[in-house]
Amino acid sequence: MSRESLEWLNANTLIGFTEKRGTAWHYRASMQSEEPNHYPGPIPVDDVKRRLFSWEAVSSPVYVEDPRGGISQVPGRQAILRSDNGHVMGIFSDGYEPHPYVEWLIHTISRLLDADLSIGSAGLLKGGAVAWVSVEVPENIRTPEGVEFRPHLFGATSFDGSLATTFKRAVTNIVCDNTMAAGLAERGQQVKIKHSRHSKFRLAEARDALNIVYALAEEFSESVRDLCRTSVNRWQWDAFLDAHVPMPDQPGRSRTMAENKRDTLTRLWNHDLRVSPWCGTAWGVVQAVNTFTHHEQNVRGAERAERNMLRAVTGGIDELDRGTLRTLSAVLDQPLAVAA
Repeated sequence: MSRESLEWLNANTLIGFTEKRGTAWHYRASMQSEEPNHYPGPIPVDDVKRRLFSWEAVSSPVYVEDPRGGISQVPGRQAILRSDNGHVMGIFSDGYEPHPYVEWLIHTISRLLDADLSIGSAGLLKGGAVAWVSVEVPENIRTPEGVEFRPHLFGATSFDGSLATTFKRAVTNIVCDNTMAAGLAERGQQVKIKHSRHSKFRLAEARDALNIVYALAEEFSESVRDLCRTSVNRWQWDAFLDAHVPMPDQPGRSRTMAENKRDTLTRLWNHDLRVSPWCGTAWGVVQAVNTFTHHEQNVRGAERAERNMLRAVTGGIDELDRGTLRTLSAVLDQPLAVAA
């Protein structure tokens, strides 16, 4: 990741509960301002407003150069700009309705917060065109198998058309700072609201989604237990690699990439502390693939932080973890309930 991207993350994301989960992977002390972006406890709502959402998204007419001279307004189109620096975040039809960050990600979540749920992270990506807020339980949860995690609920939206306003449950795996599928057995509950003039926030549905943050701890712990009890021996691991990363017959770039991916996955499986404590189990397989995707895989067309966060919100991480389990279930020739 470029230095500029690291500077952005250290200035435009807020990370809470560091006493429980440590610093974020992108943390650089030298890039912190006089007001650090890491908090030992929950992030105050007012800090999110002041430090991240102090500007507004404003609508502006769209003009084009007229070949006869001058400019002409484009009918039925609008640009959405940042009020503080004029950055154009997206161009839409007149029917597009921006969902202001403070209103949709702060005021709404503030109404939803229970006494023991607090803001654990918030941030801006893509020059401010994408934003998220995460509400979390105050304490980490540790399973008997040694897996430590934090259940939470994402609220995210965008001004570039890449996201509907979305509220979605997820899990942060503490040992590797990875986002994982919240309910491995089924799709995580989520609420999506389109950016239209007729959009109306369905508060009851969002409250239901938030309530399952509590139930999520038990559900995820049960999935971890079952996967840790499912053995994966050396030959089954090799068979999984053959299915997950097929090796092209002909030499060339594709074969080299496949070899590198398999080598990296095997290194994680055998030697990396984010994965190796669960080597020999189905949970270790899920952890290896998820950690590879978060921290090792080459990224094209997006910075790693953007890619990881967008995957978490849009469901890409859910599909990644469940796809891993479907492949493993076929290799082991046994049903894995969590692979349904």
